[in-house]
Amino acid sequence: MLTEYTRRFLSSEVPPRPAEDCLFHVIPVPHEATVSYAGGTAGGPAAILEASDQLELLLPDERAPGEKGIFTHPPVDCNGAPELVMERIAAATGAAFDAGGIPVLLGGEHSLTYGALKALKERCGTFGLIQFDAHAYGCIRSCAVFQIINVDFPDILRNGKGDGLACLVQLGNRIFCGEELQARRAFNVTSWDAPFLMRNPAPAALMPENFPERVFITFDVDGLDPAVIGETGTPVPGGLGWYQALELATEAVRGRRLIGFDVVELAPQSGKIASDFAAALLVYSLMGLALSV
Repeated sequence: MLTEYTRRFLSSEVPPRPAEDCLFHVIPVPHEATVSYAGGTAGGPAAILEASDQLELLLPDERAPGEKGIFTHPPVDCNGAPELVMERIAAATGAAFDAGGIPVLLGGEHSLTYGALKALKERCGTFGLIQFDAHAYGCIRSCAVFQIINVDFPDILRNGKGDGLACLVQLGNRIFCGEELQARRAFNVTSWDAPFLMRNPAPAALMPENFPERVFITFDVDGLDPAVIGETGTPVPGGLGWYQALELATEAVRGRRLIGFDVVELAPQSGKIASDFAAALLVYSLMGLALSV
């Protein structure tokens, strides 16, 4: 039996319900081990939970994800070796999915995505990954996707022809190194970088034709412009706007089933609550996508 955390997401609007009666299962993951610039991501989950009580039940489009039930799990224990932390993240994600819920992970640094994908791979087989991020490495070099491709289950992101990554789409990238660009080309990754999206309408064919029906969104808040969320480890200028990002996410999941998502890399700063609130609203808005599929 799952026990709910005392600090619940949107507790001001959503009454507590048994875990099995809730569509959304929020999993705080205060993990911070490999942040390369400014720190503070360990405080992200708590800041999002606190800010969530300032949200309204209704989104601007009048959807109310909270009416489907939101269950908040206790924070994942992030002490110890990274391998142990990933196993705990996988266990929490699996428990949420097995209870009939959509896992919603609050970071914490971006490497937590690996644990979530590991659990979902074991339960769902092939699914697609949609990455919002300023950096290509968020999923190619230093965390989930690159490890999954090369170590644990190499088929998760390959299409049936074996000619590239049919199951990864990157949105909003705008800072790279040569290794990342080389990996993109080697695996034929579908990517719509921020400079292109700023100068052109969103592409009509946003997603590959053979993209899976089940999808997971990993959303690094630095994918957004720092004017939207500035409290993050590496705030890179020229990011996605608020409504632009939500429209891209909406199009990416259209006709598909959202099986989980994470929002990562919020690094809250004392007295600067705008980013905390924006991150909480982003989480709730992505919950809304599960109702529109």
